[in-house]
Amino acid sequence: MRTHRFHVSPNLPAALAPLAEITRDCWYSWQPEVNEVMARIDPEAWEASGRRPAAAFARLSVGAIAAAAQDEGLKAEIRRLADALTAERAKVASSGDGMLVAYFSCEFGLDQGLPIYSGGLGLLAGDHLKAATNLGVPLVGVGLFYGQGYFRQDISPDGWQIERYPENVPSELPLVLELAADGGPLTVHVDLVGERVLAQVWRAQVGSVRLYLLDTDIEQNSPAARSITDRLYGGDREQRIRQELVLGIAGVRALGALGLAPTVFHMNEGHSAFLVIERLRLLIREHGLTYEEAAAVTRASTVFTTHTPVPAGNEVFETDLALRYLGPLVAELGLDWATFAGLGVIPGASDTRLGMTVLALKTAGRANGVSALHGDVSRAMWQDIWPGLAPDEVPIGSVTNGVHTQSWLGPELRDAFRGHGLERVLSDPANPASWSGIADIDDETLWAARCAGRARLVEMVNVRSGARLAPDALTIGFSRRFASYKRAGLLLGEPERLLELLDDADRPLQLIVSGKAHPADDPGKAIMQEVIRFSRDPRVRGRIAFVSDYDIATAQVLVQGVDVWLNNPRRPQEASGTSGMKAALNGVLNLSILDGWWPEGYSSDLGWAIGTDAVLDDTATQDARDGQSLYTLLEGEVVPTFYERNGDRRPARWLEMMRASIRVLGPQFSAQRMVGEYLRDYYRPAHADAVAVTADNYALARAGAKRRLVLEAGWPDISVSASVEQTAGAHALGAGIAIDATITLGRIDPGEVVVEAVVGTPSGATLTGTATTTMAPLPGDPPGRYRAQVMPSRAGSYAVAVRVRPLPHPSVGAPNLAAIESGASTAT
Repeated sequence: MRTHRFHVSPNLPAALAPLAEITRDCWYSWQPEVNEVMARIDPEAWEASGRRPAAAFARLSVGAIAAAAQDEGLKAEIRRLADALTAERAKVASSGDGMLVAYFSCEFGLDQGLPIYSGGLGLLAGDHLKAATNLGVPLVGVGLFYGQGYFRQDISPDGWQIERYPENVPSELPLVLELAADGGPLTVHVDLVGERVLAQVWRAQVGSVRLYLLDTDIEQNSPAARSITDRLYGGDREQRIRQELVLGIAGVRALGALGLAPTVFHMNEGHSAFLVIERLRLLIREHGLTYEEAAAVTRASTVFTTHTPVPAGNEVFETDLALRYLGPLVAELGLDWATFAGLGVIPGASDTRLGMTVLALKTAGRANGVSALHGDVSRAMWQDIWPGLAPDEVPIGSVTNGVHTQSWLGPELRDAFRGHGLERVLSDPANPASWSGIADIDDETLWAARCAGRARLVEMVNVRSGARLAPDALTIGFSRRFASYKRAGLLLGEPERLLELLDDADRPLQLIVSGKAHPADDPGKAIMQEVIRFSRDPRVRGRIAFVSDYDIATAQVLVQGVDVWLNNPRRPQEASGTSGMKAALNGVLNLSILDGWWPEGYSSDLGWAIGTDAVLDDTATQDARDGQSLYTLLEGEVVPTFYERNGDRRPARWLEMMRASIRVLGPQFSAQRMVGEYLRDYYRPAHADAVAVTADNYALARAGAKRRLVLEAGWPDISVSASVEQTAGAHALGAGIAIDATITLGRIDPGEVVVEAVVGTPSGATLTGTATTTMAPLPGDPPGRYRAQVMPSRAGSYAVAVRVRPLPHPSVGAPNLAAIESGASTAT
């Protein structure tokens, strides 16, 4: 039977009219009062919608609307929420300098009512937008609207993950379709292998921040084109490159069609790196710049954040596939394919596939990892992109991730904070002073909040999983994407030892596990199956529960309700890991490997560190050692501390650790702190550079590009020869050591370069712990002689390398060029 779809919108009286705007703004995701209002107006619609405000609004009944219109208290609460939303939208700062940041990401996790996210990357992006609106940062987001989102998860009788893909219905989501001047949907296009693909633009409002989502599922497109934006991380490699071209190229075009002119482009992971192609095309075709001049502009104004050291997360495309889709676009830039393809390849590497992370790093003027440790790992991982630089000199910084306090703080603690005058925790969470009063919350109130959160969690888990967890037992939470390196099965390494912990009648322990495996990750699914099967063992029923279909709502109850948050990846593969931060601000104690954010957050009065910071080459030995450490901590510290009760039957030491965790980690790992750092260290400098390179008809960009061409042409002719001052024995600590070099610059002007002596500890073919000294030219003949005095601060073995680098040009930087002597001289 053929059917025709249509939608009926609620017809609201004036007093209820603000509900339409309130439920279409993801601001509601950190305003629990909105949920209360929607549940009160129409309980049936609220439950049928899956407790999603926009979907509940779309299903309001005539009777419920009529009754609400007569409820004065309800109408007053709606007016209050409408005023609060207006105030939130007015927060956007007007700096007067025209800065606008465009934040591109392939997924955004704002609320379960907008299911276009899979996990940590999306939740981080969602928290980024929320913190930006709280701080009034002028920012817009750009992503894709996935008609089927990420998958919903079922579990087969034998414990295997099954994926299903329900349709996302826009009329039940917090979305508004952007319209063109003629009143029809606003569309932009991108050419994909000769096919003109159109994308319409949805807008999700997040307070003062707008998120634009591109959607190719429109009638004008072919069936294949309509399916491009069907699923997040779905399909084959061709589907992925098509999605990322729509995100990057159509995303830039959508901003232009909306009349927006961002001065800073932030690529959140390499999936959006194709935006550089469209930006270059606009600068070349509409502003008359050469490729080199346009590249100077895009570099100056682009920020890139890399999120993982795991190879699977650093996407690459086969050369033939990339050429087929990108060849025509590259030709529009006036580039030959080899030149462009070189932007996606590490110099000298045998892998010639187009790497999206490499492309992003080479085309962004500023780059960062997402924790201090991840910054270190990234600099070592991508060092070869910058020949001649030691790992600690590689220009990749770090901004440690944070979480949106207002979205993740549980209702029990929220009420306790308000009862003790701690409202500033919600209004100014990045300020440590806002949290100082946590120390004054008495044991009775804090423990009552902890027990209430655990009881709420246990009730949800028992209903959803059929488990029989106890509301007063020590509860450990483990919720992750089931990837092998996250080691979800580490706790199962010694099942008999685990059973002893679970079976202790006097000190009961229970474990809640949740998470999804990528649909194509069978090893991850096998690990999940092992955990699920163990949870069904009759010996542990009632002590271990697996909660299926993990989403934001599930995550919130988990991080607010467990007592301990377990995280045990193989170091250093967890770039950040924000779930532990969410748990910490709720007074949950972290039991974690020293990976990601935890090396910055850990101290013995806040939680526990599994193992050490040592990384072994043998993963089996590493896993065994970390498993032993985990069990030792559980048996000797975690369980005893939780059950060591005072006269009031409360765990005094545990409560002190809870207070410390909330007070110290809450502000340190807030999303407002994170976005504030991006604003100070990345957005403002990139905006200033963008203004500089575009001023006076791109004068600075033109000059910088001209200089770059001269340097690149003359660089192969440079030669370097260096020597270290000789001595009969070891050099004496505290005495200067002379480094001499002879440099032949050929066509390069000496005033364009700097000669440096780099001293460090030899580590294979590179140096670590480096210190750089500028070498001074020596007068007289022959020319090209340089000298420096270096003075190590401690005894030991050292190596020195002499290099020549271009001096940076104002605002457009310098080429990634360095001339070094083959081999390094050594000194002790």
